[in-house]
Amino acid sequence: MPTTKKESFYFGLMMCSGMVIVMTFYNLFLQELFGVIPVTGIIINLLLGFIVAFSLDLFIVGPVARKIAFSLPIKQDKPIYKILTMTILMVLGMVLCMSLYGLITAAVMDSLGETSLWESYASIALKNFIMALPLQLIIMGPIVRYVFTKYVKQNPAVNMIGTVN
Repeated sequence: MPTTKKESFYFGLMMCSGMVIVMTFYNLFLQELFGVIPVTGIIINLLLGFIVAFSLDLFIVGPVARKIAFSLPIKQDKPIYKILTMTILMVLGMVLCMSLYGLITAAVMDSLGETSLWESYASIALKNFIMALPLQLIIMGPIVRYVFTKYVKQNPAVNMIGTVN
């Protein structure tokens, strides 16, 4: 787990990259937009989604989740409890925020249908939570933590590009 601001930045960068890629394609599939949106549109959607997600992670959801997680009466001596608490809080916060981004994107693409904005938001958020929590707990979380500890945490003199500081 990251212990410095620099490590938190790299960890968030890695986590957001993986989650945004998977969740963008998941939402395109749900909205039946494959074949409708050109490849350039998908790339733009990925880039905008990443910018929004990383900004939320860095400035809003991440700090709030950390504050809540460290104020809860969990066993601090067992890392698994800290990891699970942070993961659940981060997924919940990011899903609620990024589902709003998804709602706006769906409205721009005119793929909301006849439902109200509130119903659409609730539906998008629920579907995203159902996908994001297992994705984070089972796939992305372990992969990113492994890569982070192997290449970033153990080699403090090496930056993300692979050059010596």
